[in-house]
Amino acid sequence: MNKTVRHLADGREIIYFDEGPAPPSRDARDARALPPVAGSSEIRRDPLTGEWVAIATHRQTRTHKPPTDLCPLCPTRPGKPSEIPEPHYDVVVFQNRFPSFVDRNGRTEVVCFTSDHDRSFSELGPRRVRTVVDVWADRTAALSQLDGVEQVFPFENRGEEIGVTLHHPHGQIYGYPFVTPRTERILATARDHFAEHGTHLLGELLATERADGARVVEEGEHWTAFVPPAARWPVHVLVVPHRRVADLTGLTTEERADFAEVYLRLLRRCDGLYDRPLPYVAGWQQAPVRQGHDLAWLHLELFSIRRAPDKLKYLAGSESGMAVWVNDVSPELIAQRLRAAG
Repeated sequence: MNKTVRHLADGREIIYFDEGPAPPSRDARDARALPPVAGSSEIRRDPLTGEWVAIATHRQTRTHKPPTDLCPLCPTRPGKPSEIPEPHYDVVVFQNRFPSFVDRNGRTEVVCFTSDHDRSFSELGPRRVRTVVDVWADRTAALSQLDGVEQVFPFENRGEEIGVTLHHPHGQIYGYPFVTPRTERILATARDHFAEHGTHLLGELLATERADGARVVEEGEHWTAFVPPAARWPVHVLVVPHRRVADLTGLTTEERADFAEVYLRLLRRCDGLYDRPLPYVAGWQQAPVRQGHDLAWLHLELFSIRRAPDKLKYLAGSESGMAVWVNDVSPELIAQRLRAAG
């Protein structure tokens, strides 16, 4: 993989990741007359829960469902400039023009998985997915070196039902200026379990699920995808490496290649579930920058709000108000349906 760093007209960084042995020069200039990024974000701590909330009012003006010929994530064409000055790319990362975290309050990046506007992640080949994994690892390492970044979260939102406003296949990477509440809870539970049993909690769960098999959806040499026994969502899957690593940078070449195969099979099962593209959120749970590396077990979590071909799960009173989930579908049935969707 070849990496080329350039800058957009307003000074934001853009990074091209090319797969071929002879990468293009990547010298196209961003000719747009862009003003400097004017937004700023603020983080405030909820005095009742101790959790951090980002206030980013400038995001109200972000691009919202533009027509295909004005997609800002497609390559630049004559008369149609975009966020990517080049006429073609493999994978590209750039700083978000409408970031959730700016200044010294973290960093927000956009990851475009392909220059093809009409493809989805499930339609990428194993080689491209492997490249994306390498990019996630590269950015995890780079963002972890920035002042103020405490946790790196690569993720993909897919589908209008999830709230996606740009249809081009892409994801984001958040460099949080704090450790997120969910990660704090996971690490605390793992710490208590290790203190009592001397073993890693997710490793024990993985072994149990592989031995039982009722909730396993896909399995490879180095990864297993299974529905968690207390699944919160009508579609909910964890993709877990068989070897404990703290974050994406620790994966071997073989583990990255095997993930590409396992994950693509899982995504195709998801799209086959209702014979239509499944809206989902998929994100990496990995160790924070400065803590938890001895306890964290890297894994990807995928979930969907679609509970039937014509029904969505909404976060109603119990979920939104008290963070107590009520799932209308059993984890065993979720796994059974996904296996059948193959």
